[in-house]
Amino acid sequence: MIDNTSGLIPLGHAVLIRPYDQEKLGSGIIQMPDSYKMSNALLEQRAVVIAVGDVTWDDEPAPRAKPGDHVLVTKMAGYMAKGDDGEQYRLVNDRDIFARIVNGGV
Repeated sequence: MIDNTSGLIPLGHAVLIRPYDQEKLGSGIIQMPDSYKMSNALLEQRAVVIAVGDVTWDDEPAPRAKPGDHVLVTKMAGYMAKGDDGEQYRLVNDRDIFARIVNGGV
């Protein structure tokens, strides 16, 4: 489980995520070619799930992600908000999460 120090609590179908740059994660991450970075920079945002709303994924057989999971969302999805801890967060609809990243992803 991951601690939510943002002061933001998602409601309903909202999911609180913290976006990150893959290159800033440090060891264990493969550096991506510039052509890949440029083509995908406009399309996707990598993030870690911080918290989920009370009815997130209720209409699906299983949750798409849980707090602590790394996910992909569309770059323009949701609403950006600064947390009480000074970090940038994004509140997205549960439908805006289109992939869970496993084993470091590519």
